[in-house]
Amino acid sequence: MQTVQASEIQKNFGEWHDRALKGPIEITKYGRPSAFLISADLFRDLWFSYRKALPIEALSEEEVGLILQTKMEAEGSYNLSDIPEIEETPAVRKK
Repeated sequence: MQTVQASEIQKNFGEWHDRALKGPIEITKYGRPSAFLISADLFRDLWFSYRKALPIEALSEEEVGLILQTKMEAEGSYNLSDIPEIEETPAVRKK
């Protein structure tokens, strides 16, 4: 992904617009990322795949009922004893 300063976008918008049609452009201001310039097609793809998390209270009874009716295929059955205790879980490495 290309990175460009906001002032460069202002000076040469047409050039950066054309580049954004090929891939996202990260725009920085004072050395920090502040925005992205992306094509309309990419924006639409991202927008249509966007999902917002809602609290359960925001769901209707019908929606909750549909969720409760769902089934998920699994290779085997599982229960709470299948979940390892915290001290048995391998440590996560921090970068």
